[in-house]
Amino acid sequence: MPDKSPTILVTDDEESIRNSLRDILEFEGYRVLEAEDGEQVFQILSEETVDLMLLDIKMKGMDGMEVLSKLKENKLHFPVIMISGHGNIEIAVEATKKGAFDFIQKPPDLNRLLVSVRNALDQRRLSEENKTIRSRLPEVPEIIGESRGIKKIKETIDKVAQTNSRVMVTGENGTGKELVARWIHEKSQRRNEEFVEVNCAAIPADLLESELFGHEKGAFTGASSQRIGKFEQADGGTLFLDEVGDMSPNAQAKVLRALQENAIIRVGGTEKITVDVRVIAATNKDLLEEIEAGGFREDLYHRLNVIPIHVPPLRQRREDVPALARRWLKHLAEKDITFSGISFSDDALEALKEQQWSGNVRELQNAVERLGLLAEGTTITGKEVSNLTLTGSRKPEGADSLLDSIDTFQGFKEASERLFLLRKLNENDWNISQTAEAIDIQRSHMYNKMKKYDIER
Repeated sequence: MPDKSPTILVTDDEESIRNSLRDILEFEGYRVLEAEDGEQVFQILSEETVDLMLLDIKMKGMDGMEVLSKLKENKLHFPVIMISGHGNIEIAVEATKKGAFDFIQKPPDLNRLLVSVRNALDQRRLSEENKTIRSRLPEVPEIIGESRGIKKIKETIDKVAQTNSRVMVTGENGTGKELVARWIHEKSQRRNEEFVEVNCAAIPADLLESELFGHEKGAFTGASSQRIGKFEQADGGTLFLDEVGDMSPNAQAKVLRALQENAIIRVGGTEKITVDVRVIAATNKDLLEEIEAGGFREDLYHRLNVIPIHVPPLRQRREDVPALARRWLKHLAEKDITFSGISFSDDALEALKEQQWSGNVRELQNAVERLGLLAEGTTITGKEVSNLTLTGSRKPEGADSLLDSIDTFQGFKEASERLFLLRKLNENDWNISQTAEAIDIQRSHMYNKMKKYDIER
């Protein structure tokens, strides 16, 4: 037994049962508390820390199932072993679904009871150790920057993190939307619970519903066992729906229902499962355009977009580039001695600020790593930055270059059209509706042209 004996709360309305269980457990070295009904349970829990509860199902007033539900509602997380003289499979299954660790019939078999108690306490110990280890892990990376846009984001996070309001994070790829979501979670009351991420764009549409809501055994071909979905995994914590604009219509409908009812139904199942989840969504798409085009549900948009946070592209907060570059170089040096002692000159940082960074922070990180590896000395110079090929910062080739490299009229016509569209998209910060209006074509025509010429951000 550990130095500090675990505390077990025995709850039963029969005094003889409580006395018997007390004698058995105290003989094994456990500290035992007693409650005769549900009301007394919560009075004791307001004053004592309990490691395990033995809970009778049939009691006067609040029965064991009600106590179990109330424990979950109050986020009191310790294992509960249900004990009943009227047990059947249906009651056992219901108790397990409500979170009970085990179900034992009266009169309890002594060996069976003690094995269950030891297993439950071992599980609690491992859970506490995991929380301790997690608390010692490196903190979520800081949101770096002092630009107006970043300051506004930090202020918004501080205001909304402690609430349960849903948040919609928008911004281009690589701007740091996931980092914003993680900081909302870390500053919330849910920080000790799970942060569960789902990339809606990376999961095939026919598998996304199973990923989100889980499935029952036999729900579809290949479903050989029951699976718990991301909503259930995030119960009590935060669910981050990344690239939510790529979610299929069927999944959108089910997510909407889950948000309305705070409950989900597994694929192939019929029972509603209550979940307590804070949802943070993120997208690089203009969802209002998607709604207009019929690709996204307006009612779901309004459910998700309670608190909007927009993460600006790096080219709109150039003053943050030096701090980001220095921080990433320091991070690389902490992991790899190759980068130790390397720094940026002032002109190098100025040169980095002048780049377009179409890949945003992610592209900057890649560039810093390349610069650090290829640096001729211990100081990265402005010249080395200027010589670096940044795929997102290439300027479109000019007409003279096209004339020299293309021989056919049709080829020149198409290349020129592609060059024109790229230039106008850049001028309009890749806002497709604004670009289409500026060059006087329909937005649908603009999409067709971008697809034809393989134009992507």
